[in-house]
Amino acid sequence: MNETNKESSVDWSSLIIAVVGGDAREREIARLAASTGARVRAFGFPWPEGGIAGVEKMETASAALEGAHFALFPIPGMGLDGSLFGTETIIPDRELLSVLQPGAHIILGTPDEGLKQAADSLGLGLHEYESDKELMLMRMPAIVEGALKLAIENTDRTLHESEVCVVGYGNIGAMLTRVLVLLGAKVTMAARKPVARADARNVGARTTHTDDLEAIAPKLDILFSTVPTRIVTPCVLDKLPPHALVMDLSAPPGGVDLDYAKKIDLPAIWARGLGKRAPVTVGASQWKGISERIQTILKGD
Repeated sequence: MNETNKESSVDWSSLIIAVVGGDAREREIARLAASTGARVRAFGFPWPEGGIAGVEKMETASAALEGAHFALFPIPGMGLDGSLFGTETIIPDRELLSVLQPGAHIILGTPDEGLKQAADSLGLGLHEYESDKELMLMRMPAIVEGALKLAIENTDRTLHESEVCVVGYGNIGAMLTRVLVLLGAKVTMAARKPVARADARNVGARTTHTDDLEAIAPKLDILFSTVPTRIVTPCVLDKLPPHALVMDLSAPPGGVDLDYAKKIDLPAIWARGLGKRAPVTVGASQWKGISERIQTILKGD
């Protein structure tokens, strides 16, 4: 018997769980969900050649969601077109969600307004865990490792001694700043809040206000943006050296004007889904948070 079953009074075997969308992390989530004894259906993420023990691969999102008590959507969230992050185009609109069990619950990172409205109109529970700080901190190392991997692959300079700016000092920005400092990069952290800048100085970074990005842009080799608000504007991008790499680590709508970066031939990457670099580790941490949410929901706490 697994640890979840030992600690929970939930009858997992009575549940139908649909895992829809995502990447290799959702494979691990589906596997762990099935290990509880729940009936698990899946669609929209890369399917392994040998299958997943206890998990049914469905041909459509609707078939996976049919009669499910819980729908698990991916944490990277949704595209600007309202689709779920995954291998297939899946729009979780009212028609698609209507096949769920009445009163079912949807668990995901962050929904858009369309999903919120569809869930509300059907009386479905909607549970976000993008704001779950413990869960976010557990997956931060994989995201930072993924960002560093992309930076190394897309520049011809070492991170050591490079002039790097990290925009934003939330969970990702804070860890990325600390790691870059330890690697010997010359790090400037840009944030609006004085307390964030003070904390970044304590770990060895220089700091500036986000309003001053244009002033520091000409000396940068790499700029990482972690803020999901359009802060890295064309004015900032125009001031960067031609070799500078720009990486947007934020959720939609993103913090970098990537269309403009492309227009001026500036190397730019929207680095979404970086947690997939370590899908077993990150999938397990996400399932821990999801399973606890399911238990809380069913207990009515």
